[in-house]
Amino acid sequence: MTREEIIALIKREVKPALGCTEPIAVALAVAKAVEIICENCKCCEDWRLKADFDLDIAVSGNILKNGMGVGIPGTGMVGLPVAAALGAVCGDSSRGLEVLSALNDEAVARAKELVARKKVKVSVADTDHLLYVKATVAVEGGGIASAEVDPHAYAIIEDDHDRIVETSYADKILMSSESGAAVKERTTEQYDLNVRDIVEFAQSAPYEDIAFILDDRKYNHALAIEGLIGEYGLQVGKAIRENQKEVFGDDFLSFAMGLTAAASDARMAGCTLPAMSNSGSGNQGITVSMPVIAYAIKYNVDDERLARALILSNLVAIHIKHYLGKLSALCGCVVASTGSACGIVYLQGGGYEPICAAIKNMAGNITGMVCDGAKVGCAMKVASGVSCAVQSAVLALRGTCIPSTDGIIEDDVEKTIQNIGTIGSAGMKITDRMILDIMLCK
Repeated sequence: MTREEIIALIKREVKPALGCTEPIAVALAVAKAVEIICENCKCCEDWRLKADFDLDIAVSGNILKNGMGVGIPGTGMVGLPVAAALGAVCGDSSRGLEVLSALNDEAVARAKELVARKKVKVSVADTDHLLYVKATVAVEGGGIASAEVDPHAYAIIEDDHDRIVETSYADKILMSSESGAAVKERTTEQYDLNVRDIVEFAQSAPYEDIAFILDDRKYNHALAIEGLIGEYGLQVGKAIRENQKEVFGDDFLSFAMGLTAAASDARMAGCTLPAMSNSGSGNQGITVSMPVIAYAIKYNVDDERLARALILSNLVAIHIKHYLGKLSALCGCVVASTGSACGIVYLQGGGYEPICAAIKNMAGNITGMVCDGAKVGCAMKVASGVSCAVQSAVLALRGTCIPSTDGIIEDDVEKTIQNIGTIGSAGMKITDRMILDIMLCK
């Protein structure tokens, strides 16, 4: 891949997101459908806060799994229904994963009212897409100055959290495009990225071309500080930092674990600050960046070295997700913390060989961690991932690498990465269904 293509890949996969991206994808689809109704009818300025919406949301099992227990920003509530209602009353689809950036108290109150009146229906869609949302919106009795009776529209998202592939108004298709899966299948032969190229790019790209990645620090460090100040979720990060003398110590490991977990605490509990996401996940964006940022803070690393480390960590995670897919039964922090392990190796002076060793050490350590939905408990998994990342980096810098005689590890780091993807995407399909069944039957 050319330098320009790699930069475009990073900018496509690393972007701000307000709220957990599965319910945000639902809010985005709803917002788009509502905007279509507005475009085709004469609407007053505040009609969305008054309209009597009926929202019918069909989602894939993975979207449901990751949306059932996670906090929705600014609401004190969890779940897809309130996210859908917010998308209707205040969503702005042009903002992508920050669709709820116009959130306010009036919108939250109206959204809660719609949920309480059971105006939001959520069901599991019959689809092969792991990431799928179809949001159908109707307005009872019109509710608009000039419109047919009960105007209705829908928007469909597939394969990427912000990829709208089809829209309709009054039973007429307005737009239809390729799904993310189709695009990926068509362009697979063009994907030519490997760890060696990633390391070379991170080391040699002009600083001015990659300085944008420092937005990772701007967004995710602010989330971490908010998580330490406030009382979010399980307060995992705060507990680690407050027990540094008695239990954890005041070293880099506890500092990195505390900051990263605190950012996850805040995000999963519905903090209204956006995260810089990676591969469609805010938690992955936090985990891939905050350990690297924590190292830079503790050891006064200059901005250029930090930017190169963040480029490396983000690209490694993106590379692994290429084989794994956006949603699976494999916890995303496994991938993200593998990326941060590589960034830590780089900041400590390691090159290609120890970076490969860190990836293999991570693959042989926590590959089996399952995803049982987005929730406040994710902060504990994030902390575990950071601990493993630091351990893997330290061992790699000592020349220690899990050998190819062990499990899924191969001499070729690319084959090891592909093994992770195969296990998470194909090997854990039954696990994924079983987890969702357990969650739905509780």
